[in-house]
Amino acid sequence: MIIIDEAKAEVVVRAADGSEVRHPMASAEAFDAVSKAWLRVGWDTKYVYGFTWMGRPIIQLPDDMVRIQEIIWKVQPDVIIETGVAHGGSLIFYASLCKAMEKGRIVGIDIEIRKHNRTAIEAHPLMPYITLVEGSSTAPEIVDQVKALVKPGETVLVLLDSNHTKDHVRAELEAYGPLVTPGSFIVATDGIMGEVVGAPRSAPDWDWNNPAEAAKEFAAAHPEFRLHEPAFPFNEGLVTSRVTYWPHCFLERIG
Repeated sequence: MIIIDEAKAEVVVRAADGSEVRHPMASAEAFDAVSKAWLRVGWDTKYVYGFTWMGRPIIQLPDDMVRIQEIIWKVQPDVIIETGVAHGGSLIFYASLCKAMEKGRIVGIDIEIRKHNRTAIEAHPLMPYITLVEGSSTAPEIVDQVKALVKPGETVLVLLDSNHTKDHVRAELEAYGPLVTPGSFIVATDGIMGEVVGAPRSAPDWDWNNPAEAAKEFAAAHPEFRLHEPAFPFNEGLVTSRVTYWPHCFLERIG
């Protein structure tokens, strides 16, 4: 339980046994405690289902979109590959960054791109930056099709946001990891699953069956990658950790 003690300017974290830990409000520890509670409440209330980007539902935490923008600006990828299309909001978001940077294009992969979503994406002004690929992201013929869309020498960044089971994400990491260029990233999104077990729309096995666990296994098996939390490129505040649905997600290629 989180209690705000305004009289003492403290955040109180009360455990089930009644014990308490108090943090000054003006501290990173207090912010972290409140953020964890906020993320859980946000999950239960479907907070992320209330945003669009340039007309398309995005279904992402705004904090995560700003942070991935920082990575994209740093890496300056020629190609951004995303598994999982849904309504297409994140594809449009990445395409808008490519247009602003005057560099890059997007490949979006989904096992099923529903007709109304495809129609809306293809009618969008940023569609010239996007290639849609329909099929299972781990099917060999789809992986080969995506590989053929990357030209020799291009910088590639990959985001995994389709089926979030551990086995599927691990298979995606194996399939698309080789496309990632040194200094760039493959990002296993939505590891928040492991932190919301028991919440609405969760499953009992999410404590291990989630993308973050797949990313940890992949990093252990592939020394050319490291799980690496990128530093904030600008920070004049006390907070140094992300408010995120994507914990333990950034796999940086170092070799």
